[in-house]
Amino acid sequence: MNIRFCKTLAAAALSLAYATSALAGDITGAGATFPYPVYAKWAEAYKAKTGIGMNYQSIGSGGGIKQIKAKTVDFGASDKPLKVEELEKDGLMQFPAIMGGVVPVINVDGIATNQLKLNAAALADIFLGKIKKWNDPAIVALNKGVNLPAADITVVHRSDGSGTTFVFTNYLAKTSPEWKEKVGNDASVAWPTGTGGKGNEGVAAFVKQIKGSIGYVESAYAKQNKMTMAQLQNQDGHFVTADDDSFKAAAANAHWDKAPGFYEILTAQPGKGSWPITGASFILMHKVQSNPAQAKEVLKFFDWAYANGDKMAAELDYVPMPENVVKLMQSAWKAQIKGTDGKAVY
Repeated sequence: MNIRFCKTLAAAALSLAYATSALAGDITGAGATFPYPVYAKWAEAYKAKTGIGMNYQSIGSGGGIKQIKAKTVDFGASDKPLKVEELEKDGLMQFPAIMGGVVPVINVDGIATNQLKLNAAALADIFLGKIKKWNDPAIVALNKGVNLPAADITVVHRSDGSGTTFVFTNYLAKTSPEWKEKVGNDASVAWPTGTGGKGNEGVAAFVKQIKGSIGYVESAYAKQNKMTMAQLQNQDGHFVTADDDSFKAAAANAHWDKAPGFYEILTAQPGKGSWPITGASFILMHKVQSNPAQAKEVLKFFDWAYANGDKMAAELDYVPMPENVVKLMQSAWKAQIKGTDGKAVY
């Protein structure tokens, strides 16, 4: 009986070991909701190609930073880049994965997508709670011939720590002295007015439900949910729509080779075609890896995505990383991400 029990136990242990081995290559990540649509597309295609899955929790940039610092995931994702000092303090490195735009979305009766025009001053005053009606003179002056209702404005913002909020408030802080002084720029701020939704998903859901509302989401969410977007006046004074071309125009101003720790913010960029609220989403990994094989799987995934995922990204209005920047990142992986034995993972 004991022999039989031992054989059963050994068989169970072997089965468990096999199952664990089969799952060992699966990747775990958490963080920004901004890139979630494209990460989901990449993950589906990558699993079909390699058999290796990627479990990504779309919990917001703040959550992603916390989880990678706690080492509960293989990588964290944040639309708020960490400064070199914070990276060094926590033994992290970061690299940009994708670029895209944050867009104002509205739910106003009679207003079609890209029909409403806003400038930085009006957008800041709406989110400061100073402009309370859709037919406010400041909005009317920008929209000659548009029938704006005398409806109350309901502001919708993120309730969680969010890189999308960081990008959005970075733009407002750059263009509105009052916003910079009273609210500032961070992944989480003390909002002067409005109601909060969790994730891009939550903000999108509230804006679709609430008449007279305005919020901000990543462009892929606006596109996928058929939301009504507004035009914005850029730094050169041109009104532009949020699309692949305007994001590319803003992204063209990035100087990744001169950015320590790949720290680069792309809001309020010059150029007549530039979308003013453009940003990158970043991946965070530990420099010293206790499981180098798992870290290598993460890098292989992003390496594959850079080589094969551009079309999928473009279909969702993201801007893929240029080839010269990919080479910079690959060099950074080799130099910075190592096992406990000091050998390069990639």
